[in-house]
Amino acid sequence: MRIAVIGAGVGGLVFAAGTQADGHEVTVFERRRSSDPAGAGLTLFGNAFAALDILGLGDAVRDVSSSTIATMRAGQRTPSGAWLTTLPPSAVASMRSIHRAQLHRALIDQLAPTTVRTGRTATVPSDGSPRVAAGGEFEEFDLVVAADGIRSRTRTGLGLDTGLRYAGCTAWRGITAEPVDIREEAGETWGRGRIFGVVPLRDGRIYWFATANAPAGTRFEDEHGTVLRLFEDWHDPIPACVRATPAGAVIRHDLHDLAEPLPSFVRGRTALLGDAAHAMTPNLGQGAGQAIEDAATLAVLLRGCGEGGLDTALADYSRLRRQRTRAIARRSRMAGRVAQAEGRLSASLRDAALRLTPGAVLSGLSRRMQDWAAPTPSRLAPAHHPGDAVV
Repeated sequence: MRIAVIGAGVGGLVFAAGTQADGHEVTVFERRRSSDPAGAGLTLFGNAFAALDILGLGDAVRDVSSSTIATMRAGQRTPSGAWLTTLPPSAVASMRSIHRAQLHRALIDQLAPTTVRTGRTATVPSDGSPRVAAGGEFEEFDLVVAADGIRSRTRTGLGLDTGLRYAGCTAWRGITAEPVDIREEAGETWGRGRIFGVVPLRDGRIYWFATANAPAGTRFEDEHGTVLRLFEDWHDPIPACVRATPAGAVIRHDLHDLAEPLPSFVRGRTALLGDAAHAMTPNLGQGAGQAIEDAATLAVLLRGCGEGGLDTALADYSRLRRQRTRAIARRSRMAGRVAQAEGRLSASLRDAALRLTPGAVLSGLSRRMQDWAAPTPSRLAPAHHPGDAVV
């Protein structure tokens, strides 16, 4: 089967590598001149590695990621450093951290050298026909998979867009230039309308992220200085992490998710994947993980389906992934609202609830979120519902 992938992000590359290994002819179109990703770090949980293993990619990603955070005390703290809750070891046992650029290189290395075409803005017809226009040329494929991000042009062109919704806060991300001693403690610190997260990378450097409630589109003249000012009186090693990060390496963007779940992830022979299909807030750390699950689900459904079974495989993909991602996106946004509580009373109630939540409850929530298995014929029941069909 000839497959086109639009977008060389994590989800698109995982799908491309998995299907190419299955013997499909795959071409990846990336609109940027360089395929090197913008971004800092990310975390992957057990569900992401279950999906990567199904595609034969798990070990390649493990080789460039770190499981250090699973050996540390992790959870939520107050700005003074007092612990609100410590996550049970079972909740973080499978968690690994990785520099986004290293993950990207590891996935690129799994592809044939000419698979990715950079500097190519690709589009498909509005009816989802698998015909790609890129660089003034047209190519016919059997299937197009659009993994072109939260502001997906493909989603809009197919008439599936439901709009974006501002989460009420902006976010900064950075990686320290050298190792920082975080005293075997990781996780998030929750203040009033502000969060700071610390994640160790495999070389001892620290990936950090910070959020602050702000009107959409707020501009800051000095991003690095703004983060330092907002968090300079928070507990160690938060100020040290910011100071150890080059000013020009701090990234910021407002947080959005999809305003409403999409009616389908498929139109015709074009399927949406990752943020293009279900952009969610980062509060559960599942953005990349759900894109990887998408990639593995669709790749497995394509195995042995042949041209005659493609429409059925796409319908199954849309149904399975809409159900799973809709629930996680909803939980992620709810978690964000709780974490970003800004009022004195609401933040105090949030902190009290965290202190009183048993570890077994936290472990159970984490276990259910990470519960994923590849689709098999027995998992494709019940029959399709009209709302889940390919449009």
